[in-house]
Amino acid sequence: MSTVSSLDRRAVLKALAATATALAAGQLAAAPSAAAETVAGWTVQTMEAFADTLIPGERRFAGDLPVAGAVSGPGAVQAGVIKALTSPELPLAPLLPEIAALLNTRAVVYAAGRLILLPITSPAFVGLSFRHRTTLVRGLFGPEDPDRVIWQMLSLLTGLAFDTAAHLDTRQAVTAGHPGLAWLGFPPPGPDGLWRFPDHSYGRALAALHPATTPSGSPA
Repeated sequence: MSTVSSLDRRAVLKALAATATALAAGQLAAAPSAAAETVAGWTVQTMEAFADTLIPGERRFAGDLPVAGAVSGPGAVQAGVIKALTSPELPLAPLLPEIAALLNTRAVVYAAGRLILLPITSPAFVGLSFRHRTTLVRGLFGPEDPDRVIWQMLSLLTGLAFDTAAHLDTRQAVTAGHPGLAWLGFPPPGPDGLWRFPDHSYGRALAALHPATTPSGSPA
């Protein structure tokens, strides 16, 4: 089974960790709409298919191969996962072809072991059905997989793109109807552009406010 070399694996993990940190910290500006153009088409298709396996969505158009159309509603691809992964402010884009090649190698091995005929006009992973993609990806997260951490980090980034629109300004994302935030019912900000939550999540205050608490909410 082909794997990323030890040196390359470290580089990939370092880039993935830096990307996750930047996205989680909200350090990115809105990614350019053409950001994915810096990555080859088969790499984009492969990463889209991987993201769609984790957070599936409906097809964007007839004949959409990377998106399997396993469910209705938006998924990670519609939420902009490729824009997040290929942001010029992050170090990950140059390594995506190698990650995609690794995933497609795994797909070839998987298909060969099950006598699945893959098309030659699309990446190997894209050529798998959603059921087989899911089975393959499930195995990538097994404790015995040497590249498990890579797939775990990619799944984290996929979740951040859908659940938080981390590659976008949150106010702009909500206003523009970001598919993930809209699907999750993320609330819009107040008139001043800030979020406030007057209702307690448990339906009641759990403790009285300490009289010495500062206006910012910090303890005295």
